[in-house]
Parts: sequence; structure tokens; C-alpha cells
Amino acid sequence: MSPSSTRNSMNIKTFEVNPICVNCYVVSDSTREAAIIDCGCSDKHEWGDIKKYMADEGLQVKHLLNTHLHFDHVWGNSYVFNDFGLRPEANYEDLCMYENMDGQIRSVLGIGIPYPPMPPLGTSLLDGSLIALGETVLRVIATPGHTRGSICFYAEAEGVLFSGDTLFCGSCGRTDLEGGCYADIMKSLGKLSLLPDETQVFCGHGPSTTIKREKQYNPCFIR
Repeated sequence: MSPSSTRNSMNIKTFEVNPICVNCYVVSDSTREAAIIDCGCSDKHEWGDIKKYMADEGLQVKHLLNTHLHFDHVWGNSYVFNDFGLRPEANYEDLCMYENMDGQIRSVLGIGIPYPPMPPLGTSLLDGSLIALGETVLRVIATPGHTRGSICFYAEAEGVLFSGDTLFCGSCGRTDLEGGCYADIMKSLGKLSLLPDETQVFCGHGPSTTIKREKQYNPCFIR
């Protein structure tokens, strides 16, 4: 769990969750409205830390967002649904994976693991969809490649991008899993490279970065 980051009026709290070390973000602004991005918490203790933070800050959770529907990024969706009644909002191109969670886990890990029932999906998020969060607006950028339905969330006014597993600091997401496509992720990275250099990127795993840094040093950009 990391300290809060503040970008203009946006507050970003990072929780590193589950054995695969997913970054779960709680995003809020001065209105106290909040969104949870990629709630991958794998047990009630991790979820308890997130709930405590939101309670301590007096946040009202309005959205449960997923950058894609791989199991490590949706592990905690049931906690959010059970406690707040929020359905996950994601791109429905990943629906087949979401509805076959046990098969997805076995294909990645080679074994089955206990898994809570997944709540039904809510709003389908498409390229250009807008998500209102108090005074903050997140715009969906479709970035297929890691999965067919991979998306990023871009807060243009605050200069912040939540990139999921499309873009990492120094690398990019795998394309050898179900729904992955190398050509698609290269196109998606090209799209992200057009964002302002100063854009701060909060990734699905690992440290944050900037578009400028990735354009300079990331071999996935430098071709």
C-alpha cells in the first residue's frame, strides 16, 4: 500500500494486492466521489485495508472500473459488489474470459484456485466513453493487445493515465495469453505515445512512469 498521490484536484491511492502484485487504485477528488480501478484484492484483509481508507477519507464509491478482465485484476470485484452494489464496468470484448474464470486461471497458472463468484458486468466501456467522477472526467481509450478488451482511463485535465497491463514502466503487457495480439498492442502503444509527454502513467503492475520517459527508454516504443 503506497501513500496517496495528488494530481491537481485528483487524489490517487495505490494498493498493491494479491500474489501477482496488481496495483489497485482508489481515485477521488474534492467532491469525495471515488472510483476503484482494478480491484484485484484476493482476501478480506486486503479489501479491509481499501475499505478503511475509503471510510477514513469519507469517500462515496461511484464506479468499479476494470482495465481488462484477467483474473488478477478482478479478484476483488465480488467484495465491491457485495458491500456497495456496484457492477464492474469494463469492455465487453473480454466477457468470454470473465465468464470462464476457472478456465482462464488454469490456462495461466496450470492449476485451479478457489475463486469467489464474479458479479455480472455493468456498463460496457467503449473507446471514447466518459466516466464522471465528481469534478473529474475519465475518458476511455481502447488499447487492445494484452486482451481484446483492454482499455485505459485518461484524465486529460489532470494529466493522468491508468494504463492497466497495456503499458508498464520499461515494458508492455504480454500478448501470449488468451485474446493477446502483438500487432494490436503495438498499435495501442502508438496511440498512447501521442498523449502529452508530461502525462503521468499509473500502471497495472510496478511503478508509475511518464509518457516522455517511455518514449525515450521503453524498447516497446523504440522500434
